[in-house]
Amino acid sequence: MHQQNYIKGMREGIPVGLGYFVVSFTIGIAARKANLTPVQATVMSFTNNTSAGQFASFALIASGAPYLEMVISQAVINLRYCLMSCALSQKLDGKLPFYHRLFVAFGVTDEIFGLSISQKGRLDPWYTYGVMSVAVPGWSLGTLAGVLSTGVLPQTFLNAMNMALYGMFIAIFMPAAREDRKLLPVIFIAMALSAAVQMMPLFDFISSGMKIIVLTLVISAGAAVFMPVPEEEV
Repeated sequence: MHQQNYIKGMREGIPVGLGYFVVSFTIGIAARKANLTPVQATVMSFTNNTSAGQFASFALIASGAPYLEMVISQAVINLRYCLMSCALSQKLDGKLPFYHRLFVAFGVTDEIFGLSISQKGRLDPWYTYGVMSVAVPGWSLGTLAGVLSTGVLPQTFLNAMNMALYGMFIAIFMPAAREDRKLLPVIFIAMALSAAVQMMPLFDFISSGMKIIVLTLVISAGAAVFMPVPEEEV
């Protein structure tokens, strides 16, 4: 059973891995501008699978910021993954050993979370491992390729590659929306609120990461109140 779920995770993680490879090109280019070596940039991507966190760290590295400032910035920028981990923990068997929870937590990104949380019933951690085994190398190797190709690819091409991440994320939650029509209003409300908060000057004082956290809490709380999921379907 674990082997089947692992293979399924690998198969469904292939689009994520390919998308990560393309998008992380720009991570590698930014790492090069921050004077990181190819090895340093690749190790960083392997251990820190977050574009926003990595871009922020490059600016801090280039400015010679202290380690404590970097730790605090990463904690704030990636705080939304704590929310995802809390949601994902409800899909795991309560008797699951701690080390499985630790390894699953390492792989919590937007796309890996989206695939994992959409699985029916309890989540077998080996499914998430299958996705991670394709996605994480894709992100790391894409970063390496970006470092090595600095100055070769035109900026317009790199900007177009960045759009692949958004298309990939849409492709993850749309199948779930087709199966459960109750998700459609939640998705559209989330998109509308996200656009409104991003465009309205009233919220300019809030960082982009904090906007995601607040919207996630508000929208998920509203969905839980008005469209609760029966216990047997969790």
